[in-house]
Amino acid sequence: MALVRDLRVRCAWDRVQTRESLRPYLVEEVLELDQAIAAGEADAIRDETGDFLLHLAWQLVLGEERGEFTPSDLADHVERKMHRRHPHLFEQGAPEPWERLKRREHRRGTLSGIPAALPALLMAWRLQERAAAVGFDWPDASGPAAKVREELSEVEVELAGGAAAELIEEEIGDLLFAVVNLARKAGVHPNGALERANRKFRERFSAVEALAAERGLSLDDAGLERLDALWDEVKRAGGSGAPA
Repeated sequence: MALVRDLRVRCAWDRVQTRESLRPYLVEEVLELDQAIAAGEADAIRDETGDFLLHLAWQLVLGEERGEFTPSDLADHVERKMHRRHPHLFEQGAPEPWERLKRREHRRGTLSGIPAALPALLMAWRLQERAAAVGFDWPDASGPAAKVREELSEVEVELAGGAAAELIEEEIGDLLFAVVNLARKAGVHPNGALERANRKFRERFSAVEALAAERGLSLDDAGLERLDALWDEVKRAGGSGAPA
C-alpha cells in the first residue's frame, strides 16, 4: 500500500487511475492466478498472487483516498463476518449451513447476490448450491443422472424433428445444467472436469496431427474414418502419438 500511495504521487499514469480503469486488469490478474492454480505451478502461483495482491492494494488505497474505508475497517468487517459465519467457533450459537447464514444475514432471496458476470458453468453450479442449501436437491447422484438421460433424450427428439435453433439451444442448455448438477452430486467441480477434458483432447488431437504428419497424411483430406482410426491408435498408446 505504501508503494501504491507513492506511485499515486510520483507517476502520471498511476495518478489518474480509477476503479473503473483498473477493472480489466483486476479481472485479468484473477484469471491468471486461477490458471496458475489449475496448472499447480508454485512459482506461477507465487507471481500471480503477488500481482493480485498489488491490485487489492490499489482498491484499498482508492477507498482510503475517497474516505470510504481504511484497511483496518475492511479487516474488522471481514473478521466480524467470519465470526458470524462460524457461530459455533466464537460462542455465537450452534453451527448452521453456510448458505443459510448468508441468506439470513443479507435478508435476501435464495438465489440473489450471485454476480451476473459469473461464467455460465460456474453460475449453474452456484445456483444449484444455493437451491440445495434450502433442501431443493436430490439425495444422491442417481437423480441428476436420470435427469441427464431425460434431457439428452429431449435434445435427440428435437434434433430428429428438425426443431428451430432456439428450441435446440434451450434443450441443450437444460442438458448442460443437468450435467453440472450431476457433477455437483458426484463431488466433482464441473469447471475442473471440463478443463481436464479440454487438456486431454488437446494432447490427443496434437498426437493425431503428429502421427498423420509422420505417415504423410493431410488432415484436410484424410476423412473422418481415417482420423478416427488415428484417434483410437493414440488412445491405445496413452495419448503419446507413438502406438505400440
